[in-house]
Amino acid sequence: MPEAINPKTAYLIVLLLIFGLPWLFWRLARTDDVAPLPVVQIVAGILLGPGIAGALFPEAHDALFTPTVIHNLNGIAFWAVIVFLWLAGIELDLKKAWIGRRETAVTAGLAMLVPLLLGAATAHFLLGWQPGLIGPNASEWQFVAGVGMGCAVTALPILMLMMEKLGILRTPLGQRVLRYASLDDIAIWVVLALILVDAERLLHQVGFLGGFVVVAPWVRRGLQRVGDVDRWALGLVWLLACSLASDAAGLHFMVGAFLAGVIIDREWFKEEHYDLVRHHVLLLLMPVFFLSTGLRTDWDAGGATVFIIAAALLAASVAGKLVGVRIAGRLLGWKPGEAQLIGWLLQTKALIEIIFATILLDKGVISADAFTALLLMAVTSTVLTIPMVRKRAPALVQASGD
Repeated sequence: MPEAINPKTAYLIVLLLIFGLPWLFWRLARTDDVAPLPVVQIVAGILLGPGIAGALFPEAHDALFTPTVIHNLNGIAFWAVIVFLWLAGIELDLKKAWIGRRETAVTAGLAMLVPLLLGAATAHFLLGWQPGLIGPNASEWQFVAGVGMGCAVTALPILMLMMEKLGILRTPLGQRVLRYASLDDIAIWVVLALILVDAERLLHQVGFLGGFVVVAPWVRRGLQRVGDVDRWALGLVWLLACSLASDAAGLHFMVGAFLAGVIIDREWFKEEHYDLVRHHVLLLLMPVFFLSTGLRTDWDAGGATVFIIAAALLAASVAGKLVGVRIAGRLLGWKPGEAQLIGWLLQTKALIEIIFATILLDKGVISADAFTALLLMAVTSTVLTIPMVRKRAPALVQASGD
């Protein structure tokens, strides 16, 4: 390969790799029973990063992934993740989370608290072994809390996609799981906001949150009154304003993007339009974010060490979810096997975990090595979900509808 490639040519080659390779592998290998296309795209992003493709083909990697190309990719990646988080916020149905609130609160609370505590304990141990895991701007408690919360994440959008493929999304059991995941989604962003609190910018952050609480009801009323086309346009303006304000306040722009969607009801949009937008964001934009994420993976601690760290976090995450949900099942008197099924469904992390870890990396809470380990943990836990659920689902789904 030539030492210098025209930037436009390099950019188009990289885009061809991003969109072509994962789709071909997903289609030819028929991975849906283990990993849907977004998960394959995440893995492709890691493989194309400097730790793997860059190590195997250093000259070609350097020629393609120039600073100009990476800068242009990051611009698309930022926009992709902002829109995706806005849609994830809209997807969050607070009314459904309120239904059966005692059961939802007990289950969601234990499903988050147990893996958080187990993950935090694991993070504390790992930090003593590998001090370089902590980011340059973090105290020890911020690192431990951030990694612990990373072990507790459940990704609502990918969970919906997986339950749809398994045929359980619209069942009573599927709707219950969505309620648990919705409440955990709220908790994730609350904890993240606490981790990111900056004493020097505390007034700015409080000011942003206070302003958001005041302005949000007015925005809700305004969006309800306009037509569908105007609602999309004004919703995007609201999204960008929230992202800009939260970033200026010292929180991450992704926090503002998610909050911008939370106050909007999905029912305000025509279902076919909303589903089409979500599909196109996943198809046309998010693969660039996955590659951008993969380019930030680091193996400085050593490949084997990073895998050991990822395995420890995976064990804490899986065990924590299963134990937490099992405790909830006993307290609430669930049917045999139900807790095991729900515990595995709530393992899905993928997209939200990657976004969560990206924010921690951007804010200097975790190092690049810790980010890589969290990324590997997120992919593995998500890949485990479908095969573990598939053999448990049919009988319990039928029983839950009786």
